[in-house]
Amino acid sequence: MATHDALKVEDVAALLNVSRSGVYALVKNEEIGSYKVGRKIRFTEAHVRDYISRSGREPRRAAGKGTAALDENRYFDLSTGRHGGEGFIICGQDLILDILSNFMRMHGVMALRAYIGSYDSLVSLYHDRVSVATAHLWDSLSDDYNVPHVRNLLPGIRCTIANVTYRTQGLYVARGNPKNIQTWSDFARDDVRMINREKGAGSRVLLDENLKLLNLYGSQVAGYDDENQSHLAVASAVGRGEADVAVGTEKIARQVENIDFVPMKKERYDLVVKTERFDTPDIQTLFKILRSEKFQNEFKSIGGYDISDMGKIIHET
Repeated sequence: MATHDALKVEDVAALLNVSRSGVYALVKNEEIGSYKVGRKIRFTEAHVRDYISRSGREPRRAAGKGTAALDENRYFDLSTGRHGGEGFIICGQDLILDILSNFMRMHGVMALRAYIGSYDSLVSLYHDRVSVATAHLWDSLSDDYNVPHVRNLLPGIRCTIANVTYRTQGLYVARGNPKNIQTWSDFARDDVRMINREKGAGSRVLLDENLKLLNLYGSQVAGYDDENQSHLAVASAVGRGEADVAVGTEKIARQVENIDFVPMKKERYDLVVKTERFDTPDIQTLFKILRSEKFQNEFKSIGGYDISDMGKIIHET
């Protein structure tokens, strides 16, 4: 895989073993996610992975050339007791992390990606299965993001928490919001069916915390047990009419047809590292990239991100 700031059309064509025109056709038909930097189409590893999982297509593995970003056993499965010493692993699901990992490769750090949710990301950091965790976990008691959860899930471990971006979390609803879904209490209505994120995802924790404040249980919400593992997937389900509502970020709402977005809360998306490793060359390279103008310029033309504090240390536990 080419080590550019993001995947180009030819990179995706090589991975899927199709022509460049085939990739453009997939974009036109909205079968694969993408984003634009100026007028150029770019893709992330997550876009390709999501397309493969939905289509059942096997990525091409050319002899002598690693396609590690699509190697499920090496990149996405942390259940086998793999440890961070076997590679610099960045955990989380946002586009920013895909581009960050590519920048790090350009700086000589073979950054790998693990696409798992916030809760599992922090647990994996505790067990030294990853080098960097990311999280957007809201705590209703303190009305704070991430810090209480880091303390609870990494007990006794000194951690440094730094900001990646701020995003708006809200509700994906059908175009025109025909059922007038506006509040968390609407999830319990008899005429509303949701599609949920997996346990441990920040969006699901936000929902659960608000249901708890309303004295509601998930069992009272139709569709609560129907799960998918990406914002794009749940937004698309609402767009196809398979559900009435889902929770996710504003950025994804702009990429999916036939849905509207109801903003609910500005969230803080942070990365977490163990403080004892903060001064290691790999972690220092990561922070140098995060704080660089070149890296931040990648996101100034992409809506849905507030990067005003990118790379800023928020808290040390």
